[in-house]
Amino acid sequence: MKQEEIDRLTSLAGIRPSPVRTLLLRALDESGRPMSSQELGDVLETVNLSSITRTLALFVKVGLVHSVEDGSGAVRYEICYSVGSPHNHNDLHPHFHCVMCGRTFCFDHIAIPEIDIPDGYAPLSINFVIKGRCPECDRRHAMADIKKEYDC
Repeated sequence: MKQEEIDRLTSLAGIRPSPVRTLLLRALDESGRPMSSQELGDVLETVNLSSITRTLALFVKVGLVHSVEDGSGAVRYEICYSVGSPHNHNDLHPHFHCVMCGRTFCFDHIAIPEIDIPDGYAPLSINFVIKGRCPECDRRHAMADIKKEYDC
């Protein structure tokens, strides 16, 4: 992610692009998938975990990232590229959590279905997670089954 894009997103969110904020946004963008604060800490070894946690909390508050609860016990975060839009919720999409490797993937090309919520309820977020095996883990699993079948 280029600095111009970071400047644009942070400006739309109403915050300044500090060095830590810039590092976090680049790491989230380059990962191509939602990441937990611990995963970000592993990637950004020079940034302490408390700074990462505080920055992520700010990003969520201003709508720059949204959190994904994938059922693994860790909250993961990804950039809301439509920050500042009145339709920021359009950035929401289903996620896939691999139960074997623990990674979570975005299915940003699939829309979350419209749900008819009764009058009087005001949804603030939608969490749509599919759990299973990612293609890489599914291939490994299939190979292990074949190997077992032919072992005597």
